[in-house]
Amino acid sequence: MKFELKIIKTTGDKLQTASLAQESKTLPKGLFTKELEVALLDGSADLAVHSLKDLPTELPAGLKLGAVGGEREDVRDVLIYRDAAFDRGGKCGFRAGTQVKDLPAGAVVASSSTRRRAQLLRVNPELRVPDIRGNVATRMQKVADNPDLDATILALAGISRLHFTIGRDGKIQGEHVPEGLLATVLGTDEMLPCVGQGAIGIEVRASDDLLDRVCARLNHENTLACVSAERAFLAAMGGGCQSPVAAHAQISGALLQMRVLSFADGPARQAEGSRSREDAVQLGQELAAKVKAG
Repeated sequence: MKFELKIIKTTGDKLQTASLAQESKTLPKGLFTKELEVALLDGSADLAVHSLKDLPTELPAGLKLGAVGGEREDVRDVLIYRDAAFDRGGKCGFRAGTQVKDLPAGAVVASSSTRRRAQLLRVNPELRVPDIRGNVATRMQKVADNPDLDATILALAGISRLHFTIGRDGKIQGEHVPEGLLATVLGTDEMLPCVGQGAIGIEVRASDDLLDRVCARLNHENTLACVSAERAFLAAMGGGCQSPVAAHAQISGALLQMRVLSFADGPARQAEGSRSREDAVQLGQELAAKVKAG
C-alpha cells in the first residue's frame, strides 16, 4: 500500500493568541485533532498522526487509536531561561542549572498548561505563571526578548523532535535557537508529565482491516500499554488534555507501574500503583478512583 503525506492545519495551529490555560466555552474540544478526524471520516485521509497528549480520550464514532508509533520519547519537561552570563542589554538571567525552587519570588514563568502551572506553584508558590502561546521557537524567542518574562516550560520531546540539543552546560543548540538561553531538564518527581507526553498516536477508522494490519506493524506494545493506562486515568477523571492532572506509566519487568497527580477540585492529590501490562486500563481506572477518594 502506497501512502501520501498530507499536511492539515488544525484549529489549534491557527489559534496562536487564545489562552489554552483553562477549559472554556470559547475554545472548542479537539483543538489539534478536529480537522484531521474530519479527513479520516470523509475518506480523504487514512491515518492521522498526533502528538498523543493532544488526542482526546473520547474519539468520534467510527474512529479509534490504531497504534502508538515507535518507542516513547523522554517524557520530562524543561525549564527555559536567559543566561545571566550573556549580555542582552540589561535583561536579567540565571545561572546554568537553575531549578524551579531557585527562582526568586515574583519571577515570571509562562505556560499555557494548567498542569505545569499548578506544579510550578507547588514547588515555588512565589512565582507568577501567566499564559503564553506559540510554537517552541516562538516561546523561546519570547523568553529571549521580553524582560518581563523570566522563563517558560517546554516538553523535552518537542525540543528533541526539532533536533535541538541541550548540552551539559545547559546551552541549547540548534537551528533558529535564540542566543543566550539555557535549559534545565526537570525530573518527574518535580514536574510529572501530562498524559501521553512524548508518544505519537496514530488514529484510524474503526473496522478497517487493511489499516489494522498497517497499524500492527507500526505499533510499539510497551508504549501502548503505558499510554493506555494514562489515558484510562484521564478518562476516569473526566478531564481533557488541558485538565490539571498528570500521569506517568513505565514498564518494570513484567509490571506496569504508574504515578498520578491531580489538582482538580482542590489541593494536590496523588497515587501510585502497578498491574500487569494486560491490565493497563484497569490500572488507570483504579488510580483515578484512589485520587477521587482523597
